[in-house]
Amino acid sequence: MILRLTLVGLIAAGLLGFGLLAWVATHPAGTKPQVARVAVLTAAHAIAPGALLKPDDLAVARLKGVPPAGAAPNTPKARRALVGAMVRRALGAGEVIRPADVLRPGDHGFLAAVLRPGMRAITVGVDVVSGTAGLIWPGDRVDLILTEATADPNVPADHRVSAETVLADVRVIAIDQRLVEGAKPGGPAGHTAQTVTLEVTAAEAERVAVATRLGRLSLAVRAAERGTARPARPVTVWAGDVAPALRLRPAAHAPSAVRLWLGVAGGKEIRF
Repeated sequence: MILRLTLVGLIAAGLLGFGLLAWVATHPAGTKPQVARVAVLTAAHAIAPGALLKPDDLAVARLKGVPPAGAAPNTPKARRALVGAMVRRALGAGEVIRPADVLRPGDHGFLAAVLRPGMRAITVGVDVVSGTAGLIWPGDRVDLILTEATADPNVPADHRVSAETVLADVRVIAIDQRLVEGAKPGGPAGHTAQTVTLEVTAAEAERVAVATRLGRLSLAVRAAERGTARPARPVTVWAGDVAPALRLRPAAHAPSAVRLWLGVAGGKEIRF
């Protein structure tokens, strides 16, 4: 009996020693337990108040332990929720973005907060061509161009199509009903923007309202550098300015007609 107990004790001591050696081998002296890191979204650079967040404004930081309250995790869903949101206060480079720091589309008073004092918001319809194939982002600066065409044969061929800049250097504040890129997140791959909302003055809003009834509107994206002065007045470009050959075509005149009345037998119309 004593021999059996001794044998069991030796086996237990051996197993304990083997487990201790294994633990020491996998946990060298001086090492500390690894602290879990959490990836959260931060500002990629300094962002001014009132700016609309774009994808390149977001960076990722891996923080130890528990992240700050409200920090957005680095997930596609969290990124989509932040893109297009308006920054309510100045953010420094690398600063964690919290819900209180932004105002998202759909929040009460969002559009009014985006507009600068005294400005208005007006929406124009676009398609895949006039809207630059969905590549316009909120915050971009654009020119609004009006193209008019007439089929009147009395108008010379070189003056039947014209274009002029209705507005220059205006800010885009929304694409469709969301402040995101032309392609709607989670929507069909081929979806393109159908409306673009611009920030304009009261007088400019009236010009746009008239222009929408005159012809086709197109957007031209301006370079990021500011400081380019707005033109004093719109400059009209005629078809003949683009294609001088049209000036050689004589204007077609509408045919004239004379109606001859032949007594009670009725009349006869002669065209020449």
